[in-house]
Amino acid sequence: MLWETVEAQDALRDRFGFDDLDAVAQWLIATLRDGWAITAVEVRRVVLSDQNAIAWASTDRGALVVKWSRAEALFPVLEATTVVLGTLGTRGLPVAAPLPAVGGRVRLVRTGPRGPLSVAVLPELSGDWLDITDESAVRDAGACLARLHEALADCSGDRLPRGARTSASPTDIRHWVTAEGHRLPDDVARRLDELLTDLPELDDRPQLVHQDYRAANLLVRDGRVVGVLDFDELGIGRRVHDLAHASVYLATRFTDWGPTPASIQQQLRTGYESVRPLGKAERHWWDVLVLWQGLRAFPSATAGR
Repeated sequence: MLWETVEAQDALRDRFGFDDLDAVAQWLIATLRDGWAITAVEVRRVVLSDQNAIAWASTDRGALVVKWSRAEALFPVLEATTVVLGTLGTRGLPVAAPLPAVGGRVRLVRTGPRGPLSVAVLPELSGDWLDITDESAVRDAGACLARLHEALADCSGDRLPRGARTSASPTDIRHWVTAEGHRLPDDVARRLDELLTDLPELDDRPQLVHQDYRAANLLVRDGRVVGVLDFDELGIGRRVHDLAHASVYLATRFTDWGPTPASIQQQLRTGYESVRPLGKAERHWWDVLVLWQGLRAFPSATAGR
């Protein structure tokens, strides 16, 4: 299991209908052969996460990662995010660009033991998870996010969710303070209210943003980001919202959900602005969003700063 505290064997059977890893391997070998003309030699590992699964396979095309989902309502969204991932790969971004299937599509729906599964095949990237104590790597992660935003601005998001989960209006934040303010120290609530006063309108255009940019999804080698993973949360939003969200959650990995120190948040922003400086309105929003998102995610740690 990637993060859930349940028995993996039971989840594999109950969610996907596979009795064991051998059953997964048999299905995966047939899926790669029939859909991608790839010969799988070995299925080395399988990890489950909610309605999704990831397998690592050795094949005649090298080491591959196969991702599949049973969430049928999200199949169109998953296909759209995989298409975007392929586009980013052609533009030189450090992503695992999907391998096209025999007919040219980057995602196929295949039959599993319990019903249809949406499947994508990606190259396996090598690197270490981002270590936030490596400030050089954190700055490079910020620069990489800025380049990712630039590339995503040109990608179509017609089939992807609008109103990104990382975004909020001043009214949304004030409503949250009204509902949750009793948990906050008075000086923190006042500080947030002051920051919201006369907050300028953002003048950039909403666009595709990653929404899950954090250590668990960043592979690093020699202080440089060599892999940005997991584009399943891709949606339409504002760049500064995505940057602030990344800053708050940067330190998180799978079951390790600790707050990101303010100094590391600043290093990420410094790296980002080395590629794309924030505008005046975005700088005001940054202060609001980092405080607000931090209070939502890690209330005691953020309030104590």
